[in-house]
Amino acid sequence: MKLKVYADRMSQPSRAVLIFCKVNGIDFQEVKVDISKRQQLSPEYKEINPMGQVPTIVDGRFKLFESHAILIYLACVFPGVPDHWYPADLFRRARINSVLDWHHSNLRRGCFTYVINMVLGPALGLRLDPQAAAEAEKLLSSSLSKIESVWLKGNGKFLLGGLQPSIADLSLVCEIMQLEVLDDKDRVRILAPHKKVQQWIENTKIATSPYFDEVHNVLFKAKARYQEQRLKSWSSSGTSLKSKM
Repeated sequence: MKLKVYADRMSQPSRAVLIFCKVNGIDFQEVKVDISKRQQLSPEYKEINPMGQVPTIVDGRFKLFESHAILIYLACVFPGVPDHWYPADLFRRARINSVLDWHHSNLRRGCFTYVINMVLGPALGLRLDPQAAAEAEKLLSSSLSKIESVWLKGNGKFLLGGLQPSIADLSLVCEIMQLEVLDDKDRVRILAPHKKVQQWIENTKIATSPYFDEVHNVLFKAKARYQEQRLKSWSSSGTSLKSKM
């Protein structure tokens, strides 16, 4: 049976799994799970993933959730996946695992919380929280600095001095790409101090072209939509103020 990938392209981990499959020529069926419509919480989906999150894969009778576990599984099980994604060398694997573990409690927590409380919250039924966004931005900025000083230390183009990307590069870059939905001034303010991070993002895009931009196109469309909504809001606010003068 063909591999099924249950995903929403607005989800950072979903994009990482989809790009990995496309880049490595893995034959799969993408099944859309619309998190804005709470489809991940439906009883049918929870039969597949009781955590009610995306992504999830179904490979025959085998079901697996959590994106890092999925990426490791895909890299190990499917033939033809180049070794650089998740090397057979146990020492290199362990170092990649350390980046992935760090990601969840640092970069992801900062980036996800910041974007949710700056832009995406209402689409998920949540209120924007400027205080939570401010705290998350501190963690996000600290995480970007750590990426530069620890994980991108050296002359390699990718994390851990790699000359080719690993699943850690793909996972972390897809996380940072969520910043695309922000106002340009906010995104530039956050990324501008981190030149090595910017170059690393570009290196990862090139290494996974054309699929990287294809899968991320949903973010660019969302950004345009949110900008239009903000312009309408500002316009209506201005009209309201004038009417009171």
